[in-house]
Amino acid sequence: MPKNHRQGPERPGSAPAYSVSQNFLTSRRLIERLIRLAGLKEGDPVLEIGAGKGHITRALADAGCHVTAVEIDPRLCASLRETLRPYPGAVLKQGDFLQMPLPRGGYTVFANLPFNHTSAVLRRLTASRTPPKDAWLVIEKGAALRFCGIPYESKNSLLLKPYFQTEIVYFFRREDFHPSPSVDAVMLHLSRRDNPDLTPGERRAFSDFIDHVQRYGLTGARGLLTKKQAATALRLAGLPPLKPSGTMQYVQWLCLFRCCRRFGARIPSAGTGRRP
Repeated sequence: MPKNHRQGPERPGSAPAYSVSQNFLTSRRLIERLIRLAGLKEGDPVLEIGAGKGHITRALADAGCHVTAVEIDPRLCASLRETLRPYPGAVLKQGDFLQMPLPRGGYTVFANLPFNHTSAVLRRLTASRTPPKDAWLVIEKGAALRFCGIPYESKNSLLLKPYFQTEIVYFFRREDFHPSPSVDAVMLHLSRRDNPDLTPGERRAFSDFIDHVQRYGLTGARGLLTKKQAATALRLAGLPPLKPSGTMQYVQWLCLFRCCRRFGARIPSAGTGRRP
């Protein structure tokens, strides 16, 4: 569930800090509508992150899904165990999702995420060795737009798109939650590509490529390609030329990264601290 309750700075690898302030989707009719939108059916393995009071968990179980619900709050877990007692197919795990192993095989994530941990959760899901085949995530609207690359591609969207298709599929009203959040929320659908644009082993090099271009530019004194190389690569791929503003579409980023690899351009690693 979206939770606007961060206490102090978020530390990488640390357990999230929670307060009693939480925003729940409580309308059974709305939750069932979202489950139908996701096409979930009897027997589907579903991972729910941040089960909260179990409103979504119960609806998934009633739909016949094999639900694994994760919740970090021990008080909520105590209540959830009683709530889920009539559902032998539902499994409750107490703990920090970011520290838990992911399921194996084809599974779907259906979750109402803590707003302040959206990026960490998405990284955990999408960069793992066993990513979900689909993820239906209730998140803050601004974050969803950034992950979709709207209006411009961000590093988050560029690292996501080689492996997942992204789409905002539902826009919530603030009164759909109790209590109402201070920001707008949407449902973001991530669909894993059957044939990814990059291999998992290329992810780090692509990340370094993005960092370098965003910092120094694609061409020029510290660029990785000449203007002629970049223009030729885009033309041969049937893509539009670069804009004077420097903004690029995802397909242009991908094309030029492949061009760098083909020409053997050395892409400095952000982790080494070396300058080109």
